[in-house]
Amino acid sequence: MRTHPETGRKALYVNINHTKHFQGWTVPESQPLLDYLFQHQVRPEFTCRFRWQHGSLAFWDNRCTQHNPVNDYHGFKRIMHRVTLAGDKP
Repeated sequence: MRTHPETGRKALYVNINHTKHFQGWTVPESQPLLDYLFQHQVRPEFTCRFRWQHGSLAFWDNRCTQHNPVNDYHGFKRIMHRVTLAGDKP
């Protein structure tokens, strides 16, 4: 759980690449709920698809957004530069 430093809203932060279990729970105890949350967070009604064009810029706040990139540009070269801003600790 984390609290957004600007809005004060609470959020449950889980990430399929980094979250292994809940504090105080074993991995097997955590797995069914984590599986549900991992599937839930990528449902189409919770997603935003960005249509890239020459010169496009995408920016999001990782403190309240789940980033789930989709490799859907087969056959095209996409050059990306990533900037990570220093911020608060979750």
